[in-house]
Amino acid sequence: MILITGATGMVGSEVVKRLSAQGVQVRAVTRDPRKAEVNPLPSVELVHGDFEDPESMRKACSGVDRAFLLTNSTERTEQHQIAFTHVAQQSGVRHIVKLSQLHADAGSPGRFLRYHAAVEAAIQASGLTFTFLRPNLYMQGLLNFRQSIQQQSAFFAAAGDARISTVDVRDVADVAVAALTSAQHDNTIYSLTGPEALTFTDMARQLSKALGRTITFVDVPPEAMRVTLADLGFPAWQADGLLEEFAMYRRGEAAEIEPGMHEALGRAPGSFDEFASDYTPLFT
Repeated sequence: MILITGATGMVGSEVVKRLSAQGVQVRAVTRDPRKAEVNPLPSVELVHGDFEDPESMRKACSGVDRAFLLTNSTERTEQHQIAFTHVAQQSGVRHIVKLSQLHADAGSPGRFLRYHAAVEAAIQASGLTFTFLRPNLYMQGLLNFRQSIQQQSAFFAAAGDARISTVDVRDVADVAVAALTSAQHDNTIYSLTGPEALTFTDMARQLSKALGRTITFVDVPPEAMRVTLADLGFPAWQADGLLEEFAMYRRGEAAEIEPGMHEALGRAPGSFDEFASDYTPLFT
């Protein structure tokens, strides 16, 4: 049995769909199983689980061999994921595939990178086997700006001319499935990026081609981006973390092309052009 936490999120739902398509028995954890879109999928058992309720996670881990660990990004993410690691270890889980982040480091100026590093260290200290997936910025992150793209044919961010080797969530899910279904990836760290480093202006140009109309990227000051994030409903802690991420992008720290997809699956990662073409209906 494979356990998926965060099963209704962007990455988790893709992982569940792929495992179900392979006929793998999956236990998908959600705080409200009645609302989960993965419910109709064959071989998927929906169970209640809440990271604030360790007993619910202990029940969810019963009979589980491997687990995919991801949660929403909040001020308590580090505590939640480390607590889950202890519960998993006590419950007989042998392997954790953790969705981490490119350049996870305890000394990073970015809060997201620090908490990912802390959780990675806790998993390694637990004695469980592990696979850490460290993706760069998701291409699908542009969906956060789809309202302005739809209404203004523009999107706004404090990115300047930073180059970012964005990665497709679907590629990340493919690597997660491989790590959850084969011991070949045990005790391995994969840094996952796309095949090219693009500026947001480059992305706007490719979106324009896919949508058949001109889409413009508008660089804005960090404080203006903070206001936009608040309007989109991002909590202050998460908005501040995203601004730290964008500062990292502007410093050129997310431009490298990593070999993780080739190492894990023996193939190239999907391009932004492919993403733009496939997701056209969501931007129109």
